[in-house]
Order: sequence, then structure tokens, then C-alpha cells
Amino acid sequence: MTQQTKATRVRHPSSLREHRWSAVGRATVIAVLAIVMGSLFVTAYSIALGDPVPHRIDAALVGDPTAHAGTASSVQSVADGGLVFSRYASVPAALQAMDQQNVYATLDLTSPRPTLYVASAAGASVARVLERISAVDPTVRVVDTHPLGTGDPNGLEVFYLMLIATIVGFFTVFQTRQNAGGLSLRRWTAFLVALAVAAPFAFTLVVGPLLHLLELPVLESWGILALQLIAAASFTSLMAVLIGRWAVLPTWLFFVILGNSASGGAVAPPLLPRPLAFVSQWLPSGATVTALREAVYFPTDQHAQPIAVLATWAAVLFTAMIVVSHRLGRSPGDP
Repeated sequence: MTQQTKATRVRHPSSLREHRWSAVGRATVIAVLAIVMGSLFVTAYSIALGDPVPHRIDAALVGDPTAHAGTASSVQSVADGGLVFSRYASVPAALQAMDQQNVYATLDLTSPRPTLYVASAAGASVARVLERISAVDPTVRVVDTHPLGTGDPNGLEVFYLMLIATIVGFFTVFQTRQNAGGLSLRRWTAFLVALAVAAPFAFTLVVGPLLHLLELPVLESWGILALQLIAAASFTSLMAVLIGRWAVLPTWLFFVILGNSASGGAVAPPLLPRPLAFVSQWLPSGATVTALREAVYFPTDQHAQPIAVLATWAAVLFTAMIVVSHRLGRSPGDP
């Protein structure tokens, strides 16, 4: 290999970046990327949400399954063998486990009529799967211990709240850079904080006190949505500092394709493909959905983990945006 060939290969990445693209060339690249991103979106959502299949549904079992083998088998069949039973000494203990969201269902074999307890509020998609037992074995009684509210019959309102906080977070960043560019880092930071305070407050009021779709605890829901919005906006701002106008690509991949499909909002984690079910509660979108659901439907049995996960993402991304902007000497507001 000659020295000239080596030099050409070394210069190639730089020459590609400095290449003067024609309008047609830029439009072609953008169209190709849009097709790729759209294809990934369709693939991820179809696999995760299109045909949810039970993989592992934690459930409580009270009584002797060998004495009711047919009932236990019928319940297991509607879940495609995905039920993982843990033995509990009594029905109250099992129902307490459902309250604490350690299990999604309880099969009681000690009562005169076998009873399957489900909790729609913990996962409407899981409850719908298990409620099919009424058609398979009508002798099994189904009881919903935590039904959804009348304004949220499909259990999707918390998912919609997370979704709008995410969209407003990254969409506002792109539009502000495009139409109000030139904000210094200090002003950009203040702008994001103000947006994270104002927008979630409006969303909470609309879904709660105004439309009465959910019985939202206003302050808590406001705080949860503020953390989600600041996480999305900070991530987008960080990407804008690092890669400029192409920041839309990692933002779309992380929050829209991965985050939303794995959030557990439209389809509960036990019905998601296992990799998505695993990461669900460790991503900001999944943590937001869980935190909101617990605040609305399980106010006395909330867990610290989703709030801690969400707060960590928001703090780390917000801090990274500021630090990287200082190091590189440019603001996310620079167009």
C-alpha cells in the first residue's frame, strides 16, 4: 500500500464531513434516514405492542393445586404457560402482595368456588389475558381488586401523560433551536427549567381537575412529569451540543423507539419481549409510567425505585448537558 493511498484513507472521513452536499443530496440522505427510523419504529412497536404474549406473570397461589388440577391447568392455559406461582398461606396475604404489586394475580383454591383475583390498574393488558378464563372455565370466578377508573377504561392515560411530556420535551428543544436560536447556556438552562415547571403543570390540570380522566394527585404527578420532561429535553440538548442538527436521531431511538415501546404503558412488562421487559423499569419512560400508575391507583403502596430511577436520569442528563456545553464552549441554543 503506497503512502498516497494511506493518506487518502486517513483523509476520507474528514473529506466526507467537508463534502459540499447539493440540495438533492441532502434531501436524499434525510429521506433515507427517515425511512430507516420509520422502519425501526414499526418493527419495535409491532414486536413489543402488536401481539403481546405472556412471558412471565408473577401470581399468588392459595390452596392445593393438586386437588384442583383442572382449574390450575385452565388458568395456566389462558396465560400460555406464563404464570409463575408463589404459594401464600392465606387470601389476605396474597391480596396484600397484589396491593404491593409483587404479583399481578391471585388464584384462590380454598373457597367453595375457585376465584382468580386480577388487578386491572396494575396492568390492564395482563388482566385482559387472565380474564379469558371465564370462557375457558366458567366455574372460575374473576374478581378485579383494583379496577380502572371510568375515565381511563383501557389504562392508557398515564401512558399518554408520559408520551406528551416526552414529545414536548424534545420537540420544544428542536423548535427553539430553529426559531429562537442564539440563547446562551445560562438562558437555555433557565428556559428548560421553566418549561419543565409550566408544561407538566398544565398537563396535570387538564387530565385531572379539568377533564376528570384520572384522580391525579396534582403535586406528585406534576413532579413526576417535570422529571420526565427535563430528562427528554436535557438528552436532546446534550445531543444537539454533540452532533448538532442530527440530534433527532439518538433522541428518536432512545425515547420514541426504545423508551416508549418498553415503558409498560400500552402493554404491561409481563407481556413484553424479555429484553424490553428487563430494561422497562430502568429507563425514564418506564419509570414515569410506573410512578404515575402507583400515584393514581396504589397511593398507599408506592415504591421508591421508579422515582429514584427517573430523578437519576433527569439529574445526570441535565448535569451532562451543562458540563459538556461548558467544555465545548457552545450552548444547546446555538442553531
